[in-house]
Amino acid sequence: MSTYLLVNILAFSIPFVLSFDKKVHFYTQWKYLFPSFFLTMLLFIPWDVFFTVHGIWGFNELHLSGIYLFHLPLEEWLFFIVVPYASVFTYEVFIAYLQRDYLEKYSKKISMILIIVLLAGGIYYFHKAYTASAFLLAALAVFLNQFVFKVKFMGRFYFAYLVILIPFLLVNGVLTGSFIHQEIVWYNNAENLALRIGTIPVEDSVYGLLLILMNVSFYEYFRGGKIRNSA
Repeated sequence: MSTYLLVNILAFSIPFVLSFDKKVHFYTQWKYLFPSFFLTMLLFIPWDVFFTVHGIWGFNELHLSGIYLFHLPLEEWLFFIVVPYASVFTYEVFIAYLQRDYLEKYSKKISMILIIVLLAGGIYYFHKAYTASAFLLAALAVFLNQFVFKVKFMGRFYFAYLVILIPFLLVNGVLTGSFIHQEIVWYNNAENLALRIGTIPVEDSVYGLLLILMNVSFYEYFRGGKIRNSA
């Protein structure tokens, strides 16, 4: 079994088993979740293929199964199912168990700060492909959700994302070479800020925010935008 496949299985296994928890009963929401994966991948897969082909990032064959589709290893395709599944599951767990939307009244301010910082960073570092694309696309996603579509879940999303960052960084840490011999995913530092959280490019946290936000946005759309208890 490849290292990358093992990482995917471990990241997926606990959220999957807990999906049958009686209070969360996440398995009943799968019909909303799977279309969200597909729509989000319509952006992320072409982006991933383009960056891989152009050497902006790539994959270490030492840790792969050797199965490829459109220049991407099978494990990378699974990443865009495993991470969103675990993330949306976590988002639902907080709704089920905490109920109150603790960041609701701060969501607009948080969004404004994010948009300003990400726009400024994306424009200033426009010559760096990973930095610019991740920052500008994330800024656009936050703007559309908060100020155009005026969704009601941004406070819940931000709360969940802060917690999701911990396992997300652990998984990405392994992918980028923490705790293992040689990295699974490598990056061309000429196309990013060359700033790392351990072994992880700082852009990955923004990439993750965009990936999770898109999945949550589509998920909530297919759910019909029903507002959960915020008392």
